[in-house]
Amino acid sequence: MIGLERGIVRIEDYDSQWPVYYQEERAGILPAAFPLPVALEHIGSTSVEGLCAKPIIDILVGIDNFEQGFGLVPGFERIGYKFKGESGIPRRHFFTKGNPATHHVHMVEKGSNLQVDHLFFREYLRRNPRERCEYATLKKRLAGSFSRGSDRHTDSKAAFIQTAIRKARSEEGC
Repeated sequence: MIGLERGIVRIEDYDSQWPVYYQEERAGILPAAFPLPVALEHIGSTSVEGLCAKPIIDILVGIDNFEQGFGLVPGFERIGYKFKGESGIPRRHFFTKGNPATHHVHMVEKGSNLQVDHLFFREYLRRNPRERCEYATLKKRLAGSFSRGSDRHTDSKAAFIQTAIRKARSEEGC
């Protein structure tokens, strides 16, 4: 099952259905984005096999330029998403689906640091079991401390995430 009430932090063990939920949602997003060529990726902890996560499917939607995203809002609303604007991250269109939330869409420009960093972080955790385990431990500890403060939970993971992205970029020669 997926879904989490706003403001609640609950970490669940990896569920092999998470990639299936992503694929099902992807099939609905592609027509909503038509005719624009979008790049879709499953991101976040639910995209990393074996990693515990909040039970919300995060989807990265790459678009050619930020302004195009405004034109996609009606299509995403038709398939159940609520547009939340940039939601604290400049040049990102953010959408949520469900109550409780089941999906988050992060719509960013293709090739932007926002897009690339999400993908570097995902791939770094997929390749590095020790780092994945360390991240899981951190997430569980923080969930115990901030079970009713998802912003504080997210902010407290930032240092780990930024370090992992730097390592991933270094490994790739970036």
